[in-house]
Amino acid sequence: MRKLYFLLPGTGGKFACGGLWAELKTLSLAQQICDAEVVTYRQREKETLFLDDVLQQANLSQTNLSQVIFVMSWGFDVPKLAKRLQRYHTIYHAHSAGYGFRLPSAVPIVTVSRNSLGYWGQRSPHALLYYLPNQIGNEFRNLNQNRDIDVLVQARKSSEYLMQQLIPALQSHCNVYVVNHYVEDLAQLFNRAKVYLYDSAEYWAQQGVSEGFGLQPLEAMACGCQVFSSINGGLSDYLDPGFNCYKIAAHSLNYDLQRILAIAQQNQPLALPDTFLAEYRTDNILSRLRLILTEINQFFDQSSHGRSVDAQAIKELTQSRILQLKAKRLLQKLQKRR
Repeated sequence: MRKLYFLLPGTGGKFACGGLWAELKTLSLAQQICDAEVVTYRQREKETLFLDDVLQQANLSQTNLSQVIFVMSWGFDVPKLAKRLQRYHTIYHAHSAGYGFRLPSAVPIVTVSRNSLGYWGQRSPHALLYYLPNQIGNEFRNLNQNRDIDVLVQARKSSEYLMQQLIPALQSHCNVYVVNHYVEDLAQLFNRAKVYLYDSAEYWAQQGVSEGFGLQPLEAMACGCQVFSSINGGLSDYLDPGFNCYKIAAHSLNYDLQRILAIAQQNQPLALPDTFLAEYRTDNILSRLRLILTEINQFFDQSSHGRSVDAQAIKELTQSRILQLKAKRLLQKLQKRR
């Protein structure tokens, strides 16, 4: 196995977010399979490699980086990183979709959701594609304790409708707990709540990209919360309205209000089969990651500096290629009419 360099802009401060924590979890899992460490590229950090230094040292000492794989994940930075590292082995660990860039087929893509997998299956059809869901820790489980919070919601990523209309309406009927700060033990909080609300479609529409995975609704479900959620992006991987969750922001405020209050009053924790959650637990993630890394290493064994040397390499599906195909198809139609 080649060594993995997980490229991150930084490991804290202004870069702290769910995507960063998910990437660091993946790093921890990868370290159980092969040698792996973080390399930052925007801010220097103590006891952490910096990309400029790694590349400069390799050039000065003429070090061969063929036994290293750079793992890109920060969507907005990927185009520049991919161009800068085009001489080396790189993979893209794709969380959100919709950034608009394309990657050469020499760059394998590992997605955290089937939603993103489908996006890249269309956008980069000749690349190696894999699905590796995010991990939920074993601490996220139903503790079968008393639930003193009727409705739980996190302010971050929530829609204006949720925060300015639905929550105020609910607060006059039941105990609502709004989280607007970092929570040390989120699993414990989910075990106190009867209902968890999540509505991120508006937030991601403003960002111009998709919900990559939506880890917290799944973690809440694992803890027995009844979840009312939007069904955008990666959330559609596991949320099944009417069967394991409820669609939020459905038709009207009154309709939402009545459904949520009814579920909170019933106080029946969600019971998910172990087989449902097994896909996102450590054992399955490790098994999938080991296979993915094995295949990617075999792929790079047959490539040179991250680029295919096969003379029969399939033409990339670039924008110009798509235009050529459209023109060719139009010409064929016109010829048939003659």
